[in-house]
Amino acid sequence: MRWCRAGLAVGFVVFASGCHSAYVDATLTNATSEPVSLVEVDYPSASFGTQSLAPGAVFHYRFKVQGSGNLKLLWTDARRQDHTVNGPSLSEGSEGGLRIEIQPGGTVGWVESFTR
Repeated sequence: MRWCRAGLAVGFVVFASGCHSAYVDATLTNATSEPVSLVEVDYPSASFGTQSLAPGAVFHYRFKVQGSGNLKLLWTDARRQDHTVNGPSLSEGSEGGLRIEIQPGGTVGWVESFTR
């Protein structure tokens, strides 16, 4: 009985230590004075986004990177102009934080804190 309990304890420790999965916590901010719409962030193997983002609003999303490639941000401004801006590169297993800020004049600030 004692060996059974010890085996279960060791098994649990091995199982719990092997359960880490790499994710990127993304924060998308509209730092302009006008609303933006059709906001999409493309990353290797998938994308996420929101229908609209009010001035000063923040959108959070968590994703897992599968594959390698560059980020890309697409959105439509209040004057109905479409924008596309390429971002930093991600590789499979990247994890950490990502801040994306839509700035006045159609520019984008990217701040990444990844471990690979």
